[in-house]
Amino acid sequence: MQLLNKTITSITGQNETSRTQAEKRLSQLIMPHWALGRLMDLAVDIAGICASIRPAMTRKKIVVMAGDHGIVDAGISLYPKEVTVEMVRGIVNGVAGINVLARQAGADVTVVDMGVAGDLSTLSTDGNILDRKIAAGTNNFAEEAAMSRDQAVRALEAGISVAQELGDATDLFGTGDMGIGNTSPSSAIIAALCQLPIAATVGRGTGLDDAQLEHKISVLEKALELHKPDPNDPIDVLSKVGGFEIAGIAGLILGAASLKKPIIIDGVISTAAALVAARLAPKSKEYMIAAHRSVEKGQVAALADLGKEPLLDLQFRLGEGTGAAVAMNLVEGAVAILTEMATFSEAAVSEAK
Repeated sequence: MQLLNKTITSITGQNETSRTQAEKRLSQLIMPHWALGRLMDLAVDIAGICASIRPAMTRKKIVVMAGDHGIVDAGISLYPKEVTVEMVRGIVNGVAGINVLARQAGADVTVVDMGVAGDLSTLSTDGNILDRKIAAGTNNFAEEAAMSRDQAVRALEAGISVAQELGDATDLFGTGDMGIGNTSPSSAIIAALCQLPIAATVGRGTGLDDAQLEHKISVLEKALELHKPDPNDPIDVLSKVGGFEIAGIAGLILGAASLKKPIIIDGVISTAAALVAARLAPKSKEYMIAAHRSVEKGQVAALADLGKEPLLDLQFRLGEGTGAAVAMNLVEGAVAILTEMATFSEAAVSEAK
């Protein structure tokens, strides 16, 4: 746990001097006071994160963590787990939803194989896929722990290492996920850490009908009762009901925070990971930007726990980092307002009396 512990202890809060300077400048821009609302709040956060009132946000990276889940064998998804490796191929080849929206946002996409149950060796070697595989998918946590505690730590540290590897060439991170069945471990993590009944955190995932949703709830209720994950120990929760890609995202968040880089949190999978990161290092929350409110109700509880209000509500339920990609446009806009718009004195405009 050396890398994990070192990373956690290195995470400090935002730069308050830069936040104050940003607030002062934004208050003097040629418009009514704080007329761009949350875009201006976002600009203050970015200044605090980057310790600069002229932050650069041009190098954007969506990191899609991928992994498979043994819980799929319990019949909680409409899709077979073979779809994970097929979708990873699509993302690496640039034809998935995340690729389209990332290109629109001017962001690069990197896939990380955290635990895909399939052969990815024939895919591109030009840097857009990284191998951090812990195992070929988690165990079926309806019957046994999803992973060992050691595997959970290794997955967290793999995510940290990805942030470190990409950090020098990245101004703004975005999280993404790919893994059939991963709304189930996400819902279980949120229920365990927020101490909520699983029925309050489970959604329809890929489009379950009422009967299928009831089955999913029943499976996860029994799993939580079987394992009794400790809400005061996020690694215990991860190991018992988590996923390799979820742990990887949590590590990526911790790594970004330690590097003082903003990181946009995507949907329910990423928000479950953000909960884990926040429990391990509470100050990491100051580097998180919530992209959007997904249709998965567990994410609402997780966002409330994190104290985050998402930038968007577009009824997304795709994952992959698509919400993070769309939100990148807002982050870039917030920085442009801070750095490019004139103040009253600079533009020789009369201020309000």
